[in-house]
Amino acid sequence: MSSSSTITLDNGPLRWQDLVAVARHGAHLQLAPAAWARIDNARGIVERIVSRGERAYGINTGLGALCNVVLQGEQLAQLSRNTLLSHACGVGEPLKDEQTRAIICAAITNYSHGKSGLHRRVVEALVALLNHGITPRVPSQGSVGYLTHMAHVGVALLGIGEVSYRGEVVPAFQALAAEGLEPVQLGAKDGLCLVNGTPCMTGLSCLALDDATRLSQWADVIGAMSFEALRGQIDAFDAEIIALKPHPGMQKVGANLRALLEGSEVIAASKGIRTQDALSIRSMPQIHGACRDQLEHAAKQIETELNSATDNPLVLGTPDDYRVVSQANPHGESVAMAADLLAIAVAELGGVAERRLDRLINPLVSGLPAFLVSQPGVNSGMMIVQYVAASLAGENRQLAQPAVVDNFVTSGLQEDHLSLGTSAALKLGKVVGNVTQILAIEYLLAAQAFEFLKPQRFGAGTDCAWSLLRERVPAYDSDRWLAPDIARAAALLDDRAALQSVGASIGRLQ
Repeated sequence: MSSSSTITLDNGPLRWQDLVAVARHGAHLQLAPAAWARIDNARGIVERIVSRGERAYGINTGLGALCNVVLQGEQLAQLSRNTLLSHACGVGEPLKDEQTRAIICAAITNYSHGKSGLHRRVVEALVALLNHGITPRVPSQGSVGYLTHMAHVGVALLGIGEVSYRGEVVPAFQALAAEGLEPVQLGAKDGLCLVNGTPCMTGLSCLALDDATRLSQWADVIGAMSFEALRGQIDAFDAEIIALKPHPGMQKVGANLRALLEGSEVIAASKGIRTQDALSIRSMPQIHGACRDQLEHAAKQIETELNSATDNPLVLGTPDDYRVVSQANPHGESVAMAADLLAIAVAELGGVAERRLDRLINPLVSGLPAFLVSQPGVNSGMMIVQYVAASLAGENRQLAQPAVVDNFVTSGLQEDHLSLGTSAALKLGKVVGNVTQILAIEYLLAAQAFEFLKPQRFGAGTDCAWSLLRERVPAYDSDRWLAPDIARAAALLDDRAALQSVGASIGRLQ
């Protein structure tokens, strides 16, 4: 995860790709002086409110349904500490380190606007976690939108709980001490700021965007291989025809497919062998393209949220002329809907891939040996990997059901509409993982089908993709343990260099 690059939070927006660079690739995060000045200004407002004894939610009152209980003096620091301890009650398996890092990065981005009011030392401590490689162990379940995940991050700042550090799980206080870091002393509003907002769903969704973007390109590559192996009719991808339905994603996919298949002797020799192909084969521009368009829409929603101030309350103005506004910016409806939509789109990429790979192993429609093996009968060949793909596609139908339309009542009727955005983002991550495996299986099968079509020349891009897989997975002559083959193909789909190689073979992959 090491990286020498640095991402700076200044006055401009943070791209979702920048968050991924920090969370997934180890880029360092820093705040420009202007961002620190904004944080200090907001803190000055909080301290002025405390000194004047004015009532302001979460600054000197209880939380949620306890918003009318007024606190003062040492109670304010105690409230912040107690907020973290009481809210750190998540359950389930811990998040991956990159997921927790994504959440922390999204939280820091929120604070950098200078509308939250927490002390700069808290933000400095969060930045230190990222840049020193200390990652709190955060249970994955228990958030209706926010609260529990960031609370588990927050208690690590106090030296409580466990963290991942240098490849081991150790007590938080031990990792902090090893890096020369002190537990954080909290003040008024610090605890509320640490658990509030939408960084959980936003950070997790940014990682999913990265994966979905890559998978959408691989879906074109692997789909083109299946099209070629099944000797599809290339007229379905005719540029003039595709242009008559001017969805942007459809244009990109059509151009990709034509470029990937350029120069294929298999396609040239197959022209006219049938009137038209099955929909899963000929409608890739329409299906993949629609998924691309939803991906673009979801990215706009998620990136807008990433660059939003999402605390409650928010502080505006200066210590001499300020407003404290209680509102609902922590409500994550936009990201929840975007994550739900993206889950549907990614699930569709997997669903149509499963239909294509099923045709590859069926001799009634493929024109290839049954289950893509030379001696079917004594060999089962690729029969059961289609079962696996079908299972994953079926699971995705369940996961693609929207979370955002569900609802519960929490905090004594005070919080009576919830986005379930973190749940949406977590299940989106599962859909992405399942589709990675489905496409890996289709990749294996399409490459195996090519073995029966050589020595004909394949397309410029499909031949490159076939060669890349063959560097890791040999051709299938007789039954062997298939699970490692699927794992190697899936690992190839995570390899950015491999995708760049395929793109280079056709000029550019859109």
